[in-house]
Amino acid sequence: MAIDPRQILGGILTFTMFAMLGNMVKRDHFDNPIISQGRVTELRAVEFDKVEVTKQSLVSVSRNGPWQEAGNELKQCWTRPDSVEHSKGFITFSLTNGPEYHVSQIADAVAIARYLGAKLVLPDIRGSKIGDSRDFGEIYDVEKFVESLDGVVKVVKEKPSEISKFAVIRVPNMVTQDFIAENIKPLFKAKGNIRLATYFPSVNMKKKKEKNALDSVACLAMFGSLELQPEVREVVDTMVDKLRTLSRKSDGQFIAVDLRMEILEKTNCQGLSGEKSCFYPQDIGSFLRNVGFNTDTTIYVTQRKWHKSLDALKEIFPRTYTKDSIIPAEKKAKFLSSESLELEKAIDFHICSESDVFVPSISGLFYANVAGKRIASGKTQILVPTERDTSSPTTNFISSYISKKDHFVHSCYCEVGAR
Repeated sequence: MAIDPRQILGGILTFTMFAMLGNMVKRDHFDNPIISQGRVTELRAVEFDKVEVTKQSLVSVSRNGPWQEAGNELKQCWTRPDSVEHSKGFITFSLTNGPEYHVSQIADAVAIARYLGAKLVLPDIRGSKIGDSRDFGEIYDVEKFVESLDGVVKVVKEKPSEISKFAVIRVPNMVTQDFIAENIKPLFKAKGNIRLATYFPSVNMKKKKEKNALDSVACLAMFGSLELQPEVREVVDTMVDKLRTLSRKSDGQFIAVDLRMEILEKTNCQGLSGEKSCFYPQDIGSFLRNVGFNTDTTIYVTQRKWHKSLDALKEIFPRTYTKDSIIPAEKKAKFLSSESLELEKAIDFHICSESDVFVPSISGLFYANVAGKRIASGKTQILVPTERDTSSPTTNFISSYISKKDHFVHSCYCEVGAR
């Protein structure tokens, strides 16, 4: 029996229509980042969208979650100090406890050397164990460090062999000009060579009320002298690129969470006001989901290796990763061994500084100095977890360093057009 060509054409058109309809249903039901999470999450997203977004809230809602738009452009506010003559004396010190401490230790040492006119000996890097030491150049770029301080402070790469003793003095973080004049200068004049031991009476990195002559030196040292050496920089860049590739459903954007169980387990998370002062993986997951991030969001955590408590976070956000799962395989032996803790800390510090969103699980110097680097580079989406109702105004979980502009970095960088 002959087949009518019109029947064939009608069949093709019918099949095409159903195929298109099926694709539309699939896309709306499975690919939509809000609907795919179910009715509860859809309602949360709508509720968050109704939040009164002020200029201070800094958060906007998009199809992929509450990612922040580009921050305000900043300009360098400090003036490079003039060149000075140097005395015959030397100052030595060591970098300790990780990059969040290194930033402050460098700033204090450079400010003191500048004030005294002393030569600064390139520091070594000390680990947590006695005898655990590595050269500055194993993590940081030596040449760029020396070049950045040229004319401001004279940096020598090795301690003079003829000098065997240095007078040791303890120096508080964010040392003041008065402290140097009253406590360090007399010792330097008497001994000629001193060794600094920086201690941290607090983790306060807030903007100073009064400016002094050493602020520009501290700004230069803190934000313009420390750069990763090429191999470490390449590892960080490769890991960031991998995270952006894994984040294709959120336009390459990812969240970095400073979440280290070895610290949380030793911390009393009950604050003086009765509110939590630190947050566990389950808390972080619930917080991020409730403020509007969808389950396809990629999350990097600073936990060294996978910890069972991370399972609760991964249940909410399946794309949760540690260093172990994204570092190049050929770099694992060098960067993730038991002797490479300082390298791991450097990786974490810089990934947290360069992510699209940063979330600290606990307050401290890591949070404070990552915030400083992020503000300087315009990456101001820093969300602090809270137990409060996350449908309340977003200023409740934007870092106060951002909303109040009270971080020390605001002594060093200003908005374009600001006087």
